[in-house]
Amino acid sequence: MTTAIHRRVEQLRAGNDPTLIARLPSGWAVFGERQFLRGYVLLLPDPVVADLNAFAGEVRAQFLADMARLGDALLAETGALRINYAMFGNQEPALHVHLVPRYRDEAPSLATAHPWAYDWSTAPLWREADLEGLRLRLQSRLLERA
Repeated sequence: MTTAIHRRVEQLRAGNDPTLIARLPSGWAVFGERQFLRGYVLLLPDPVVADLNAFAGEVRAQFLADMARLGDALLAETGALRINYAMFGNQEPALHVHLVPRYRDEAPSLATAHPWAYDWSTAPLWREADLEGLRLRLQSRLLERA
């Protein structure tokens, strides 16, 4: 099966995805195409698998460690209150993790809601100019712990 996750990983391997933050041992850290909250990122495994349960032992542990490492960097570099982690695979049946920074200044009606309560269709598209500084800080933090 080919999903958007498979296609995106192929683009990353080819060096054709400008949202790339860093190559991690288990996959790719990328910015979300819609920045409904500043700094929204994803972790995509490489190779792509159907779900977390398709990984065993050390490979699974590495993916989860990379997820936590990316979350630590995101928390430190965005000043977020917390990071929400989401792994569904319902619409795109391939493993991927959404990492969503949550901020103190979010609207009260959304502050405690799940990230999918936001209207993603009106969210700003990813723009390199807006997030280049954050990308560089995340890369630096991820590389220092590699």
